[in-house]
Amino acid sequence: MMAVRKDLSIEYLGVKCENPFFLSSSPVGGNYDMVAKCFEAGWGGVFFKTIGIFVADECSPRFDNNGKEGLPWIGFKNMEQISDKPTEQNFEYLARLKRDYPDKVVVSSIMGSDEDEWKKLAKLSEQAGVDLIEGNFSCPQMTSHAMGSDVGSSPELVKQYSEAVTSVTDIPFIAKMTPNITNMNLPARAAALGGAKGISAINTIKSITNIDFEHMTAMPVVDGKSSISGYSGAAVRPIALRFCALLAQDALLRDAEFSGIGGVETWRDALEFLLVGCRNIQVTTAVMQYGYRIVEDMISGLSHFMEERGYDDLDALIGQALPNIIPAEELNRDFRIIPNIDRDKCVGCGRCYISCCDGAHQAIDWEEDARRPAINDKCVGCHLCLNVCPVAGCITPGEIRFKEGRRHTDILLKRYYD
Repeated sequence: MMAVRKDLSIEYLGVKCENPFFLSSSPVGGNYDMVAKCFEAGWGGVFFKTIGIFVADECSPRFDNNGKEGLPWIGFKNMEQISDKPTEQNFEYLARLKRDYPDKVVVSSIMGSDEDEWKKLAKLSEQAGVDLIEGNFSCPQMTSHAMGSDVGSSPELVKQYSEAVTSVTDIPFIAKMTPNITNMNLPARAAALGGAKGISAINTIKSITNIDFEHMTAMPVVDGKSSISGYSGAAVRPIALRFCALLAQDALLRDAEFSGIGGVETWRDALEFLLVGCRNIQVTTAVMQYGYRIVEDMISGLSHFMEERGYDDLDALIGQALPNIIPAEELNRDFRIIPNIDRDKCVGCGRCYISCCDGAHQAIDWEEDARRPAINDKCVGCHLCLNVCPVAGCITPGEIRFKEGRRHTDILLKRYYD
């Protein structure tokens, strides 16, 4: 395939970024050498690992993962806290990075336990010369209830600490949201009222990934014990997209700019976040698996997509999906789309038949002699069969049937699944 290189530059909170791909605040961006290496690989910027006055005392081990039938990680659990390095050393790293890579975007991620600490960390960030400041209101495994997701679930504290930061610096402030909450819009609105210009979403989701039968505890096992902590990776992307879309559709957040986080491993994943309104993309788990050079694939894939679809800049993509994501009660329910089974592509595995018979509407008959499925009149068009079929293009959307008494209209039909 011919190399395509599009202009992926974009402004985020008034700061020019060479591309939207940033390391998220995590172990992948925890010291000068690591971030310098990521910059050399082509990343547009970094949200440096969260800095506090508090210096983390970490446990060992602190990672676990969920897989499925031989696949790589679908989900990843970490019990990592904020930086375990001295506060002063971290700000020295930030100052060096900005000096040595002036065209890259350096974001100071900070976390305090009271107003004075938030103000102090904001001032130190400004002195280091960073471009942006992120407030981590969302780490789910802090050992203090004065920090992390316990703060992020309190709109009052989010507003108070956002005001503390924005009262001492003019550097644009970004509030990082916790998904461990029913309605993320409430703390996000509070952050905006407190002066935050940007919203990052999501941080990791409180989880137990696996139970260890040897010690009868969760994983990872730390001296025979474990704890609930943050879940990330590809499995959380659907949840992250949901939260980002809801934030971007909130009229009370219309002046905010969004940074999307959660399960980004490919250019397609990144594009999805752009389409639901994010101007910036943060990545960790993919780097843990594949290294910093994964950004080359993201840049190349997004460039090819833009070339094929005729997009000249990223701004034309931002939020394109939002008008088509509507409340469930507004969906058109006048019709059914009956699946079409390509009998030549069918391998006779029977998965669609079993799934429909045991998990849906008994709308598929099994032709024993031919070892082929056949749709019957009970079909309601749920498309479970399409989703379980292992053969690409074998089961596709077919005939549109309107329900009795419903008005016939033109229906937009998805034709291609990949």
